Order: sequence, then C-alpha cells, then structure tokens
Amino acid sequence: MDEAGQGDRSEQEGVSLRAARIQDVAKLAEVSTATVSRALATPERVSPEARARVQEAIAKTGYVPNLAARSLRSQKTGMVLVVLPDLANTFFSKILRGIEETLFEAGYGMIISDLDGSPEKEAHFAAFTAAGRVDGAILLNGHLFGQTREGEGKPARITIPLVALCEAIPGADIPQIEIDNRAAAARMTRHLASQGHRSIAYVSGPAINILERERFQGFKDGLEAAGLPFDPDLVIPGDYTVASGVTAGQNLLARSSRPSAVFCTSDEMAIGLMRTLFSAGLRVPDDISVAGFDDIEFAAVAEPALTTIHQPRRELGQAAATVLIDLLQGRPTPKRIRLDTELVIRDSVVSRT
Repeated sequence: MDEAGQGDRSEQEGVSLRAARIQDVAKLAEVSTATVSRALATPERVSPEARARVQEAIAKTGYVPNLAARSLRSQKTGMVLVVLPDLANTFFSKILRGIEETLFEAGYGMIISDLDGSPEKEAHFAAFTAAGRVDGAILLNGHLFGQTREGEGKPARITIPLVALCEAIPGADIPQIEIDNRAAAARMTRHLASQGHRSIAYVSGPAINILERERFQGFKDGLEAAGLPFDPDLVIPGDYTVASGVTAGQNLLARSSRPSAVFCTSDEMAIGLMRTLFSAGLRVPDDISVAGFDDIEFAAVAEPALTTIHQPRRELGQAAATVLIDLLQGRPTPKRIRLDTELVIRDSVVSRT
C-alpha cells in the first residue's frame, strides 16, 4: 500500500476513534446543532419526529453530552430530588416509577433522598437543595425542610420549585398532589358495616401524620353514617409497618372480647396482623375480617387476598412530576390535585349478615 493509502486509512481510523461531537449527531439526524441541544435540554420544544432522529443519531454515534458544561451555561442541573420518609416501604415503588418515567420523558433525571427519620440526612439534603444542586424537588415526607410535620420551626430557604405528594403540607404555598384519605377511610368503614360488622377495630398510623388524622376522621365518619358508636378502646396504635401490624394482632389476641372486623390503615399492617392471627390459630375472615389501605403489590397475593383501598400510586407520581415540570418551565399549575381511590373487595372480609 502506498503512503497516500496509508494516510487515508489513518485519517479514517482517526475519525472512527475520535469522540463523537454534537455536530456529528446533527449531521446524521439532519437537524441543526441547536435542535440537538434543545432535544437534550428541553425536549418538549422539539417535535417528536426530530427528537426521535436525534436520539437515534446519539445511539449510532455514541455521543455523550457534556452535562457539566451545559449545566454551567444554563444554570440548570437537569435533576430533580425526590424526598422519601422511608425507601424500604413498598408503598413508594409505583410512585417512584410514575415520577421517573415522567421526568425521563421530559429530559430530567431523579435523585432519591431516603430520610429514614434521620435529622442529619434531612439537614444534608436541605443544604443540597438550597445550594441549587437540583432544579426542583418532590416531597413525600409531609413537611418542608427545617420544619416538623406540625409546622413548627423555620423552613429552610429554598428557592427552587417544590411539590408535595401524598402528604399535604398545611400552610405551604406549593402544589399538593393527594387522594381524599378521609372519604376513602369512610368508604371502607361503611363497607365493613354493610357486611354486618358491628364491632370494628381500627389500627392507626402515627398520630403526627396528616394521613392518619384524615383517615381516623374518615373512620369515625363511616361509623356515624352506619349508625355505629365510636369506641376508643377499639383504636389500636400502629405506624404503617408490618411490625406494628404484628403488635396490633398481639393486642387483639390478648383481649377476652374481640371485634368481628379490623380496619388497618395500611396494607403492611394488615398483612402483619393477619400473620399473627394465623399463628394463633385464628382464621381470616371466618373468625375476624381484616381490611387494609393502599393496595400494595402484596395485597392481591396475600392469603387471603386483602380487601383494601386502591391508591393510584403510579398516577400520583406522574401527576407530581408533571406539575413540577410545568413549574420548571414557567407554565401555570394547579395548587391542589386529588386523584380518585377505589374500594377493592377481595377475600379477607366476610359478611356477617
């Protein structure tokens, strides 16, 4: 091979080994470099057809955007913080999926903060957020950074958009995405009463939790609507975990007179309670009917399958992410969105009529 041929081959190899540039993507996708930038930074401003060509060209060329440089130019990170009280709680799985897929479609990434009851973690992520390390945040922990659930304390100075999800934050001037917990709990209580249950125990969540306050009021609403008296001795404390459901079951087993039905305000507590009853030789629902709240994945495969309140968890996550994206892009947003729940009747409740 002559020198010219070797030069041509070297040049070709040089091109093939060179890192792909935005110009390569633009050429292959038959768009401008500005369109490629928009497709990466603000995909909603690019037509679906052009966006698809850009993504295909990126895949073929192996182009890797310089996110750090883009962030410096735009003062945006392209990331959203999602604040959870407890990542181990299976309730959050579908919510996170709804958030992530909606953010991804709009070109955003997601960082998960699992507070796990740690003030140190909360202080860390408050500083992280205040420093502008993310563009916005979705709060599922029921309070603003720097405050308690009761609204005590001075909120941290956060200038990025915030959205509250599932747990409304009283007094916070931010969009709130939730269900009507009071109405849902009342519906379940009325259902148990309609099946002939006249003695209904209630396993609560943490007293400081706004969800618990709303569901407890709904329980009392349901009793009143069914013409049943409220008996405080039938209220058993819990904290939404399987372990507290086990403890609630032990509470029931220690009683000489037991209710005919138990309404647990989370499915995890209901599953823990049923396990304890089974271990003691009691049958659900023949001896005691059990109902839950949330409709987590295990509810349908529990033995027996759990009657519960279905929360549209994936849709809740999608709605919160959509509202946050609208805030980030300067579009008007509603202050409150409530999604519908559904009473799911399965095998853990039997009629006593």
